[in-house]
Amino acid sequence: MSNTGRSRWRHLVAPADLAALAAGDVRLFEVGFGALPAFLAGHIPGAAYLDTAQLESAPLWNKVDDSVLLALLLRCGVCHDSIVILYGRNNLAAARAAHLMLYAGVADVRLLDGGFHGWVALGLPGEAGPGASYPPAATFGTAVPAHPGYLLDMAAVRRLRRDDPGVLVSVRTWPEYQGHTSGYPYIAARGDIPGARWGRILNDDDINGMSEFHRGDGRMAHQDAIRRIWMDAGIHPGRRAVFYCGTGWRASLAFFYAWLMGWEEIGVYDGGWCEWSRDPANPVVCRAGVAD
Repeated sequence: MSNTGRSRWRHLVAPADLAALAAGDVRLFEVGFGALPAFLAGHIPGAAYLDTAQLESAPLWNKVDDSVLLALLLRCGVCHDSIVILYGRNNLAAARAAHLMLYAGVADVRLLDGGFHGWVALGLPGEAGPGASYPPAATFGTAVPAHPGYLLDMAAVRRLRRDDPGVLVSVRTWPEYQGHTSGYPYIAARGDIPGARWGRILNDDDINGMSEFHRGDGRMAHQDAIRRIWMDAGIHPGRRAVFYCGTGWRASLAFFYAWLMGWEEIGVYDGGWCEWSRDPANPVVCRAGVAD
């Protein structure tokens, strides 16, 4: 995969390269939601476990307060100049953590291409048990957040729609984007944010699926293929792009891939459809018919 823009491709780690990297001074985490039992049964050697419930909270699943995020990073032994490598059994969870760490100011955040399943598919070794425990960090080393523009709240999205030439990118399935379904059992409303461009997730019925962005083995699709998808929808690096989905996981992966490709004016709308749809003051479009 060739480099374009800023050279960030080292931040997408091939499974075959992970063992050598993990032997150095890095922080390796498996990220999941309620997946500690699976981690204990078997994980990549040297990994610690990080649960997304520590990064976001119900009912909107928005990011925790910055002070809570900072305290969590310090407990995990992560500061601004740490090398952090993340993976998941669902790599969207790892992408959610990666986005929030970049937002906080961790300078070197990397994602395992293909996640845990890519590691297993190559027959690479695993280990059972509690995993690694990193010594806490005394200080983070920079103000948090170091990159506030990487994350937008609802007020910022309203301003973007009104005053900003940037574009909202709906990283949702076609049935969600059209308003046939909300995509989530705990989100009642169907529809989408008016004016948002579709980030193109075709017929994945599973909200954890992003097949348009991946090869058959789960690794990231070639950057040219992803760029074409977005360019066809009017999403390009010369125009600010704010990604959102239902609650943040899919949007975080889209953000991370755009970041890898050297895009600078990018962010994630943290609340996504879950938050937007709960406020009756917000406009909603339901292309499939009348919105709930």
